[in-house]
Amino acid sequence: MTNKEKISRTDIYTRITERIVADLEKGVRPWVQPWRASNANGRVTRPLRHNGQPYTGLNVLLLWSEATARGFASAIWMTLRQANELGAHVRKGESGATVVYASRFSKTEVDADGGEVERDIPFLKAYTVFNSDQIDGLPDHYYQRAETVADPAERIAHADRFFDNTGAQVRYGGDKAYYAPVPDHIQLPCPEAFRDMASFVAVRAHETLHWTSAPGRLNRDLSRYHKDHSARAFEEMLVELGSAMLCADLAIVPELEPRPDHASYIHSWAKILGSDKRAIFQAAAHAQRAVTYLHSLQPRAAAEQGAA
Repeated sequence: MTNKEKISRTDIYTRITERIVADLEKGVRPWVQPWRASNANGRVTRPLRHNGQPYTGLNVLLLWSEATARGFASAIWMTLRQANELGAHVRKGESGATVVYASRFSKTEVDADGGEVERDIPFLKAYTVFNSDQIDGLPDHYYQRAETVADPAERIAHADRFFDNTGAQVRYGGDKAYYAPVPDHIQLPCPEAFRDMASFVAVRAHETLHWTSAPGRLNRDLSRYHKDHSARAFEEMLVELGSAMLCADLAIVPELEPRPDHASYIHSWAKILGSDKRAIFQAAAHAQRAVTYLHSLQPRAAAEQGAA
Protein backbone atom coordinates (compact mmCIF):
# COMPACT_ATOMS: atom_id res chain seq x y z
CA MET A 1 0.00 0.00 0.00
CA THR A 2 1.40 3.42 -0.94
CA ASN A 3 1.76 6.28 1.55
CA LYS A 4 -0.95 8.15 -0.37
CA GLU A 5 -3.36 5.23 0.06
CA LYS A 6 -2.55 4.99 3.77
CA ILE A 7 -3.19 8.71 4.24
CA SER A 8 -6.45 8.45 2.30
CA ARG A 9 -7.73 5.57 4.46
CA THR A 10 -6.68 7.36 7.65
CA ASP A 11 -8.49 10.48 6.47
CA ILE A 12 -11.71 8.50 5.89
CA TYR A 13 -11.57 6.99 9.38
CA THR A 14 -10.81 10.37 10.92
CA ARG A 15 -13.48 12.37 9.09
CA ILE A 16 -16.27 9.94 9.87
CA THR A 17 -15.21 9.42 13.47
CA GLU A 18 -14.91 13.15 14.18
CA ARG A 19 -18.41 13.71 12.83
CA ILE A 20 -19.91 11.06 15.12
CA VAL A 21 -17.90 12.24 18.12
CA ALA A 22 -19.21 15.78 17.55
CA ASP A 23 -22.78 14.45 17.85
CA LEU A 24 -21.95 12.43 20.97
CA GLU A 25 -20.35 15.43 22.63
CA LYS A 26 -23.67 17.23 22.16
CA GLY A 27 -25.37 14.34 23.96
CA VAL A 28 -26.87 13.06 20.70
CA ARG A 29 -26.75 9.41 19.66
CA PRO A 30 -26.84 9.65 15.85
CA TRP A 31 -28.37 6.20 15.45
CA VAL A 32 -31.43 7.23 17.51
CA GLN A 33 -32.19 10.48 15.69
CA PRO A 34 -34.27 8.95 12.87
CA TRP A 35 -36.90 7.73 15.33
CA ARG A 36 -37.56 11.32 16.37
CA ALA A 37 -37.24 12.99 12.99
CA SER A 38 -40.27 15.11 12.19
CA ASN A 39 -39.90 14.37 8.47
CA ALA A 40 -40.23 10.61 8.98
CA ASN A 41 -43.93 10.59 8.20
CA GLY A 42 -43.84 7.15 6.61
CA ARG A 43 -42.36 3.85 7.65
CA VAL A 44 -38.87 4.14 9.13
CA THR A 45 -36.56 1.98 7.08
CA ARG A 46 -32.89 1.47 6.47
CA PRO A 47 -31.37 3.71 3.81
CA LEU A 48 -31.83 2.06 0.40
CA ARG A 49 -29.63 1.87 -2.68
CA HIS A 50 -31.00 2.87 -6.08
CA ASN A 51 -31.97 -0.77 -6.70
CA GLY A 52 -33.92 -1.07 -3.43
CA GLN A 53 -31.27 -3.03 -1.57
CA PRO A 54 -30.72 -1.78 2.00
CA TYR A 55 -27.41 -0.36 3.12
CA THR A 56 -25.63 -2.22 5.91
CA GLY A 57 -23.20 -1.55 8.74
CA LEU A 58 -21.79 1.92 9.25
CA ASN A 59 -23.47 3.27 6.11
CA VAL A 60 -26.87 2.91 7.82
CA LEU A 61 -25.72 5.26 10.57
CA LEU A 62 -24.05 7.70 8.17
CA LEU A 63 -27.07 8.05 5.89
CA TRP A 64 -29.63 8.17 8.69
CA SER A 65 -27.63 10.97 10.29
CA GLU A 66 -27.32 12.82 6.98
CA ALA A 67 -31.03 12.48 6.18
CA THR A 68 -32.04 13.76 9.61
CA ALA A 69 -29.62 16.70 9.55
CA ARG A 70 -30.76 17.80 6.10
CA GLY A 71 -34.46 16.97 6.33
CA PHE A 72 -34.63 14.37 3.58
CA ALA A 73 -37.81 12.31 3.58
CA SER A 74 -36.73 9.77 0.97
CA ALA A 75 -34.84 6.64 2.00
CA ILE A 76 -33.21 6.14 -1.44
CA TRP A 77 -29.62 7.13 -2.27
CA MET A 78 -27.53 6.80 -5.41
CA THR A 79 -24.31 7.95 -7.05
CA LEU A 80 -24.17 10.68 -9.68
CA ARG A 81 -23.50 8.04 -12.32
CA GLN A 82 -26.48 5.93 -11.26
CA ALA A 83 -28.74 8.98 -11.42
CA ASN A 84 -27.47 9.81 -14.92
CA GLU A 85 -28.03 6.21 -16.06
CA LEU A 86 -31.66 6.58 -14.97
CA GLY A 87 -31.99 9.68 -17.15
CA ALA A 88 -32.01 12.00 -14.12
CA HIS A 89 -29.66 14.68 -12.84
CA VAL A 90 -28.53 15.96 -9.46
CA ARG A 91 -29.64 19.54 -9.00
CA LYS A 92 -26.91 22.15 -9.32
CA GLY A 93 -25.31 23.11 -6.01
CA GLU A 94 -26.35 19.93 -4.15
CA SER A 95 -23.71 18.26 -1.99
CA GLY A 96 -23.60 14.52 -1.47
CA ALA A 97 -23.13 12.23 1.52
CA THR A 98 -20.15 9.99 2.18
CA VAL A 99 -20.56 6.21 2.33
CA VAL A 100 -17.83 3.62 2.59
CA TYR A 101 -17.05 0.28 1.02
CA ALA A 102 -14.78 -2.11 2.91
CA SER A 103 -13.45 -5.37 1.54
CA ARG A 104 -10.29 -7.44 1.12
CA PHE A 105 -8.15 -8.66 -1.74
CA SER A 106 -5.39 -11.25 -1.96
CA LYS A 107 -1.88 -10.39 -3.10
CA THR A 108 0.94 -12.81 -3.82
CA GLU A 109 4.22 -11.79 -2.18
CA VAL A 110 7.65 -13.34 -1.78
CA ASP A 111 8.63 -14.22 1.79
CA ALA A 112 12.10 -14.17 3.37
CA ASP A 113 12.82 -17.69 2.09
CA GLY A 114 11.95 -16.80 -1.48
CA GLY A 115 8.62 -18.62 -1.42
CA GLU A 116 5.33 -17.20 -2.57
CA VAL A 117 2.67 -16.43 0.04
CA GLU A 118 -0.85 -15.11 -0.27
CA ARG A 119 -1.45 -12.00 1.79
CA ASP A 120 -4.97 -10.87 2.68
CA ILE A 121 -5.10 -7.06 2.44
CA PRO A 122 -8.07 -5.00 3.70
CA PHE A 123 -9.07 -1.85 1.90
CA LEU A 124 -11.52 0.97 2.48
CA LYS A 125 -13.01 3.20 -0.20
CA ALA A 126 -15.24 6.22 0.26
CA TYR A 127 -17.68 7.44 -2.36
CA THR A 128 -20.45 10.02 -2.64
CA VAL A 129 -24.17 9.42 -2.91
CA PHE A 130 -27.15 11.73 -3.25
CA ASN A 131 -30.64 11.40 -1.83
CA SER A 132 -33.45 11.14 -4.38
CA ASP A 133 -34.82 14.38 -2.87
CA GLN A 134 -31.78 16.07 -4.45
CA ILE A 135 -32.34 14.61 -7.91
CA ASP A 136 -34.70 15.67 -10.71
CA GLY A 137 -36.05 13.42 -13.44
CA LEU A 138 -36.11 10.07 -11.66
CA PRO A 139 -38.91 7.58 -12.38
CA ASP A 140 -41.91 8.29 -10.16
CA HIS A 141 -41.39 5.40 -7.75
CA TYR A 142 -38.14 6.93 -6.49
CA TYR A 143 -40.14 9.82 -5.03
CA GLN A 144 -42.82 7.75 -3.34
CA ARG A 145 -42.66 7.82 0.45
CA ALA A 146 -42.55 4.58 2.37
CA GLU A 147 -46.05 3.60 3.37
CA THR A 148 -47.00 3.80 7.00
CA VAL A 149 -47.63 0.40 8.55
CA ALA A 150 -51.38 0.38 9.14
CA ASP A 151 -51.73 -2.03 12.06
CA PRO A 152 -49.38 -1.48 15.04
CA ALA A 153 -50.65 -4.67 16.72
CA GLU A 154 -49.76 -6.75 13.66
CA ARG A 155 -46.33 -5.11 13.55
CA ILE A 156 -45.67 -5.97 17.22
CA ALA A 157 -46.87 -9.55 16.68
CA HIS A 158 -44.45 -9.86 13.76
CA ALA A 159 -41.59 -8.65 15.97
CA ASP A 160 -42.55 -11.11 18.72
CA ARG A 161 -42.46 -13.98 16.22
CA PHE A 162 -39.07 -12.80 14.98
CA PHE A 163 -37.54 -12.96 18.47
CA ASP A 164 -39.30 -16.20 19.37
CA ASN A 165 -37.82 -17.78 16.23
CA THR A 166 -34.28 -17.07 17.42
CA GLY A 167 -34.68 -19.62 20.22
CA ALA A 168 -33.39 -17.19 22.85
CA GLN A 169 -34.85 -18.09 26.25
CA VAL A 170 -36.65 -15.18 27.93
CA ARG A 171 -37.69 -14.97 31.57
CA TYR A 172 -40.06 -12.26 32.75
CA GLY A 173 -40.19 -10.46 36.08
CA GLY A 174 -38.47 -7.80 38.13
CA ASP A 175 -37.60 -4.31 36.97
CA LYS A 176 -34.34 -4.92 35.09
CA ALA A 177 -33.51 -6.02 31.54
CA TYR A 178 -30.26 -7.92 30.91
CA TYR A 179 -28.68 -10.94 29.27
CA ALA A 180 -27.26 -13.51 31.73
CA PRO A 181 -24.45 -15.43 29.94
CA VAL A 182 -23.98 -18.32 32.38
CA PRO A 183 -27.60 -19.57 32.47
CA ASP A 184 -27.84 -18.18 28.91
CA HIS A 185 -31.17 -16.41 29.19
CA ILE A 186 -32.61 -12.93 28.71
CA GLN A 187 -34.34 -11.31 31.68
CA LEU A 188 -37.04 -8.75 30.93
CA PRO A 189 -39.68 -6.94 32.98
CA CYS A 190 -43.21 -7.98 32.09
CA PRO A 191 -44.44 -6.28 28.90
CA GLU A 192 -47.08 -4.27 30.77
CA ALA A 193 -44.29 -2.54 32.71
CA PHE A 194 -43.18 -0.66 29.57
CA ARG A 195 -44.60 2.64 28.38
CA ASP A 196 -45.78 0.92 25.17
CA MET A 197 -45.16 -2.29 23.24
CA ALA A 198 -42.77 -0.63 20.79
CA SER A 199 -40.50 0.22 23.72
CA PHE A 200 -40.74 -3.37 24.93
CA VAL A 201 -39.69 -4.65 21.50
CA ALA A 202 -36.74 -2.23 21.40
CA VAL A 203 -35.48 -3.46 24.77
CA ARG A 204 -35.97 -7.09 23.76
CA ALA A 205 -33.97 -6.34 20.58
CA HIS A 206 -31.18 -4.83 22.67
CA GLU A 207 -30.89 -7.83 24.99
CA THR A 208 -31.23 -10.34 22.14
CA LEU A 209 -28.27 -8.69 20.44
CA HIS A 210 -26.27 -9.24 23.64
CA TRP A 211 -27.42 -12.88 23.45
CA THR A 212 -25.72 -13.25 20.05
CA SER A 213 -22.33 -12.80 21.75
CA ALA A 214 -22.31 -16.28 23.30
CA PRO A 215 -19.91 -19.07 22.26
CA GLY A 216 -21.61 -21.17 19.65
CA ARG A 217 -23.23 -18.04 18.21
CA LEU A 218 -20.98 -15.12 17.30
CA ASN A 219 -18.53 -15.62 20.18
CA ARG A 220 -17.80 -11.98 20.98
CA ASP A 221 -15.33 -11.76 23.84
CA LEU A 222 -17.19 -10.25 26.82
CA SER A 223 -14.76 -11.53 29.46
CA ARG A 224 -13.92 -7.95 30.45
CA TYR A 225 -17.48 -6.59 30.25
CA HIS A 226 -17.84 -6.25 34.04
CA LYS A 227 -14.19 -5.33 34.67
CA ASP A 228 -13.33 -2.77 32.00
CA HIS A 229 -15.64 0.19 31.46
CA SER A 230 -14.29 0.71 27.92
CA ALA A 231 -15.01 -2.91 26.96
CA ARG A 232 -18.52 -2.60 28.35
CA ALA A 233 -19.12 0.70 26.57
CA PHE A 234 -17.96 -0.79 23.25
CA GLU A 235 -20.38 -3.72 23.56
CA GLU A 236 -23.23 -1.37 24.47
CA MET A 237 -22.43 0.86 21.49
CA LEU A 238 -22.49 -2.00 18.99
CA VAL A 239 -25.71 -3.36 20.53
CA GLU A 240 -27.34 0.08 20.29
CA LEU A 241 -26.36 0.29 16.62
CA GLY A 242 -27.71 -3.20 15.98
CA SER A 243 -30.94 -2.49 17.84
CA ALA A 244 -31.58 0.60 15.71
CA MET A 245 -31.03 -1.44 12.51
CA LEU A 246 -33.21 -4.27 13.75
CA CYS A 247 -36.07 -1.99 14.78
CA ALA A 248 -36.01 -0.49 11.28
CA ASP A 249 -36.07 -3.98 9.75
CA LEU A 250 -39.10 -4.85 11.92
CA ALA A 251 -40.86 -1.51 11.22
CA ILE A 252 -40.83 -0.65 14.92
CA VAL A 253 -40.53 3.02 15.86
CA PRO A 254 -39.93 3.26 19.60
CA GLU A 255 -39.78 6.61 21.37
CA LEU A 256 -36.77 5.57 23.39
CA GLU A 257 -36.24 7.09 26.79
CA PRO A 258 -32.55 7.39 27.73
CA ARG A 259 -31.51 4.83 30.32
CA PRO A 260 -29.85 6.19 33.49
CA ASP A 261 -26.45 4.89 32.33
CA HIS A 262 -26.61 6.45 28.87
CA ALA A 263 -25.03 9.74 29.92
CA SER A 264 -21.90 7.95 31.11
CA TYR A 265 -21.94 5.67 28.07
CA ILE A 266 -22.12 8.63 25.69
CA HIS A 267 -19.05 10.11 27.38
CA SER A 268 -17.28 6.75 27.12
CA TRP A 269 -18.24 6.33 23.46
CA ALA A 270 -16.83 9.75 22.60
CA LYS A 271 -13.64 8.87 24.48
CA ILE A 272 -13.28 5.47 22.75
CA LEU A 273 -13.87 6.93 19.30
CA GLY A 274 -11.54 9.82 19.98
CA SER A 275 -8.66 7.47 20.80
CA ASP A 276 -9.40 4.82 18.15
CA LYS A 277 -10.51 6.08 14.75
CA ARG A 278 -11.53 2.59 13.66
CA ALA A 279 -13.72 1.77 16.66
CA ILE A 280 -17.02 2.94 15.13
CA PHE A 281 -16.28 0.92 11.98
CA GLN A 282 -15.61 -2.17 14.11
CA ALA A 283 -18.72 -1.62 16.24
CA ALA A 284 -20.91 -1.19 13.17
CA ALA A 285 -19.46 -4.32 11.55
CA HIS A 286 -20.13 -6.37 14.71
CA ALA A 287 -23.64 -4.89 14.93
CA GLN A 288 -24.41 -5.81 11.32
CA ARG A 289 -23.04 -9.31 11.87
CA ALA A 290 -25.32 -9.77 14.89
CA VAL A 291 -28.40 -8.49 13.05
CA THR A 292 -27.65 -10.73 10.06
CA TYR A 293 -27.25 -13.69 12.42
CA LEU A 294 -30.69 -13.09 13.97
CA HIS A 295 -32.24 -12.86 10.51
CA SER A 296 -30.56 -16.15 9.57
CA LEU A 297 -32.47 -17.89 12.39
CA GLN A 298 -35.84 -17.11 10.84
CA PRO A 299 -37.76 -19.98 9.18
CA ARG A 300 -37.68 -18.43 5.71
CA ALA A 301 -33.92 -17.86 5.90
CA ALA A 302 -33.37 -21.44 7.09
CA ALA A 303 -35.54 -22.79 4.26
CA GLU A 304 -33.63 -20.74 1.67
CA GLN A 305 -30.30 -21.99 3.02
CA GLY A 306 -31.57 -25.56 2.82
CA ALA A 307 -32.71 -25.09 -0.76
CA ALA A 308 -29.31 -23.69 -1.70
